[in-house]
Amino acid sequence: MTLTVAYTQTLGGRVFDIAFETGPGVTALFGPSGAGKTSIVHAVAGLSRPDAGRIVVGGRVLFDGAARVSVPVHQRRVGCVFQEARLFPHMTVRQNLTYGGSADFDDIVSLLGLEALLDRRPAGLSGGESQRVALGRALMSAPEILLLDEPLAALDAPRKAEILPYLERIRDAARLPVLYVSHDLSEITRLASHLVLIEDGHVRHAGPIAAILSDPRHSRYFGVRNAGALIEGTVVGYDAEDALSTIRFAGGELTLPDWISPPDAPVRVRVAAQDVILARQAPPDLSARNCLPARVTDLHQGGGPGMMVGLSLGQTRLLARITRRAGREMGLAVGDQVWAIFKTTAVSGRNVSAGGFESEN
Repeated sequence: MTLTVAYTQTLGGRVFDIAFETGPGVTALFGPSGAGKTSIVHAVAGLSRPDAGRIVVGGRVLFDGAARVSVPVHQRRVGCVFQEARLFPHMTVRQNLTYGGSADFDDIVSLLGLEALLDRRPAGLSGGESQRVALGRALMSAPEILLLDEPLAALDAPRKAEILPYLERIRDAARLPVLYVSHDLSEITRLASHLVLIEDGHVRHAGPIAAILSDPRHSRYFGVRNAGALIEGTVVGYDAEDALSTIRFAGGELTLPDWISPPDAPVRVRVAAQDVILARQAPPDLSARNCLPARVTDLHQGGGPGMMVGLSLGQTRLLARITRRAGREMGLAVGDQVWAIFKTTAVSGRNVSAGGFESEN
């Protein structure tokens, strides 16, 4: 099922010109506050009406300005979850869920681990539990698309870590188009297959998340400290004595900390550009476990002392952030062969995802 969004809308004196198309799985909307991410969610949900254009879900037209079609909110089959859970305080969890609809109650309760919560009221739930109930209520309406507008923004780090696996379950089981708004790049890279970069009410770039993140020209959207690329591969081993996992990908093998997933499971790893060191030759007696042969594909200089280096490891792309002085002293040029080095412990668990995302490499 595909989602096509192409519309213009004037809000508060600003013109929003939005156009992108995506399919099943999670599409992340990313950009600064006020860029227009929430306005897209509202337009798709029917909470606001564009001035012109079309919004189509799975071949069903939700909005067509030229044909004067605007399907009412309650007929759109859209499931929404916002930053606040917005549960009915006088109802039990069971009643909140069934208020959303009657679709696959037992399956949804099991998917989100809500069995022990059904007879409780919202006042007795943690923030993470409340959001799981809100997700369940949205799924109970049997939606054709799921809209998640910063659903974890109000939660602390432990609660985010608690609920992210449930979002991965929804991604893998529901097979719906999901629009996911977040300012947290770790969330996005764990969940999304596609990325839409929004700035000043316009779509600047849209496409597979791995391709966008690995392009040095796009690093300004994420900030130099958050910029990084995705490596997608397969778990091939675990050393229990040293608590290290081995990941095989198109450009070689990685060593990562802790038990990640059963053998042969797909895994996605975000490697921050600032954690990657470059060398002309493979250094001997190195404590870093990941030392990978690579080819320089891009050299992108910013306004400060740093530069982004695009790297190719077979079909996989990587980024390294180094100083311009280092690049100059190394004599780096596109096409050069180098070694990309980063420590095993540089990759935290929040930047590793195992599951059913669609590989884009």
